[in-house]
Amino acid sequence: QVQLVESGGGLVQTGGSLRLSCAASGRTLSSYVMGWLRQAPGKEREFVAAIRWSSGNTYYADSVNGRFTISRDYAKNTVYLQMNSLKPEDTDVYYCAARTVGAADYDYWGQGTQVTVSS
Repeated sequence: QVQLVESGGGLVQTGGSLRLSCAASGRTLSSYVMGWLRQAPGKEREFVAAIRWSSGNTYYADSVNGRFTISRDYAKNTVYLQMNSLKPEDTDVYYCAARTVGAADYDYWGQGTQVTVSS
């Protein structure tokens, strides 16, 4: 089991920045891909960014590429999502998730954190 706890959401104006954190526990993450996904009420969950824990390779959705940065801290077993140049359409509940390398679906999810960008 992997337990994930997100923090760092909040209210920010258009053009502002936020940093989300996801603290992981329960297992070593060397064989995992850590991802951030987001979902608005009534909409499907959307991929935002992911990082392969062992190699540090990163992946981004086109909608956030160049504005968001995903990173990890080995010592703290934590994944971050730095979000810059935020837009109102980035308003969503953001979820941290973990899946084993090669798996199609995420197996473990955090509780989610709300990000609201005002215009």
